[in-house]
Amino acid sequence: MRRFTAIAAVLLAATPLSAQTAAPAAAAPTVTYIHAGALLARPGEAARGASTIIVRDGKIAEVRDGHVAPEGGAELVDLKDRFVLPGLIDMHVHLWGIGGDPLNDRLTALNRDDADDMMWAVGNARVTLDAGFTTVRDLGGNARGMRALREEVERGVIAGPTIVNVGTAISVTGGHADPSNGLSETFADAMHQHQINTCDGPDDCRRAVRQQIALGAQAIKYMSTGGVLSNVSGGLGRAMTDEEMRAIIDTAHGLGRRVATHSHGVAGTKAAVAAGVDTVDHGSFLDDEAIKAMKAKGTWLVPTMLAPQAAVEFARKGLLPPAVLPKAEEAAAAAFASHSKAIAAGVKVAFGTDTGVSKHGDNAREFALMVKAGMTPAQAIKAATVSAAEALGRSATIGSIEPGKDADIIAVSGSPLEDVTRLERVDFVMRRGAVHKAGGKR
Repeated sequence: MRRFTAIAAVLLAATPLSAQTAAPAAAAPTVTYIHAGALLARPGEAARGASTIIVRDGKIAEVRDGHVAPEGGAELVDLKDRFVLPGLIDMHVHLWGIGGDPLNDRLTALNRDDADDMMWAVGNARVTLDAGFTTVRDLGGNARGMRALREEVERGVIAGPTIVNVGTAISVTGGHADPSNGLSETFADAMHQHQINTCDGPDDCRRAVRQQIALGAQAIKYMSTGGVLSNVSGGLGRAMTDEEMRAIIDTAHGLGRRVATHSHGVAGTKAAVAAGVDTVDHGSFLDDEAIKAMKAKGTWLVPTMLAPQAAVEFARKGLLPPAVLPKAEEAAAAAFASHSKAIAAGVKVAFGTDTGVSKHGDNAREFALMVKAGMTPAQAIKAATVSAAEALGRSATIGSIEPGKDADIIAVSGSPLEDVTRLERVDFVMRRGAVHKAGGKR
């Protein structure tokens, strides 16, 4: 397996950054006063009127009523004509490589190096931040590459959201994340030489979890069922045994990592919930029993409603392998009804898109789909802030605009509580006190 530390350092150090979208964190002023026309400080609660947010050293220091004159030496950001709210959180993205362009991805797959995919990831991270998403959970890319990308964002070398990375998703042999699926013998044999994310049996699955954590994974993802985009004809049913799931989840939890599972078929979802998984991502086929179990266990649903729409569109255009089309249509037909039923029943929902299947930067299109499925705009916004922060285990630092938390702040024109599609056009983005997209007066 290639070593990414040196490659990433050279490539990222050479990446030009615009002052507007990639100002290093060190360049942020020590103190910033933000004058908000309206402020949704904690989604799920009522919005406030004119307010002042005081940011010190990248953290929220105070939130005051009215527009308070800045202290000497402080920078003023004028958002008096904007609606201000916390930075958004996407629980399911894929930043690595080409995303949302399946034809280009397939045509260049055999002559594209990891360094090329890293450059795509750098661009995808910037576009995601510009769209107002200040934190993402990356649910599967190159393990070394995503760890390097995460660290360079933290250092302020490149522009991007805070990244919680899972490394490479764990799969049984022949499962959804087996990279040799659909390849000819020559290429499949070559892939197997470097393959550490597949496992068969509980002991092997424990090994796979430990190896991903050794490569820098901050969370773990595994495949409970088949997948839509797998280049194999296998369906969307259960792929792992109870023992394999418990081995993955218990090992990850023992090492302080939360666990997400990719799950379509209801049998896989029920088994994952019983085994103690933290989030069920997709959940395309849910019945009453599965919903009851998720509520009883407090399991989060990450619906990724945008993904099946994009997959069907691409598959019908012939941009994906033929094996994908029937699975995409089956998942799309069932998912909306399943998600609507889960929302109505009160299952905990955290915002996620599976961006990378769809186009990076279009993440906020998910909000309208959530509202169509039965959520209010206020509930959908909460799912992408307060709820997502809780699902990540990071409520102490992100998800709301409150003293002591990271200064992750966005602004839009007009209230998204009235029209949630306003979040598709974010004017202002601040991450940890550094302005990355300036839409107000300064």
